[in-house]
Amino acid sequence: MSHIVTIESRVHDPAAIAAACGRLGLPQPVQGTAQLYSGEASGLLLQLPGWQYPAVIDPASGAVRYDNYEGQWGDQAQLDRFLQAYAVERVKLEARKKGYAVSEQTLADGSIRVQIVEGG
Repeated sequence: MSHIVTIESRVHDPAAIAAACGRLGLPQPVQGTAQLYSGEASGLLLQLPGWQYPAVIDPASGAVRYDNYEGQWGDQAQLDRFLQAYAVERVKLEARKKGYAVSEQTLADGSIRVQIVEGG
């Protein structure tokens, strides 16, 4: 059965959203309303590779709504990659605003180690 999923991660920062899309080679999201299988959602429309419907980000609430029919209409790993990239880009933006140096390293398991150094 299809249903719209709302994830608990909060995606608020449009600059970090744009940076995550650039990092992953995704088209930049556009403001709009998407007709998902079982309802409508408005916000930033994020088109993920191989997904039938866009993920919809509401920066005001931080919610991400999507309908991938338990993976039938889109691989969950694509959204997970975006959320990871968003988290890394958000941390980097905030650290740089405070004058810190930031480096990152992708680990063998796919996780990303971010190092923040004061006075960078």
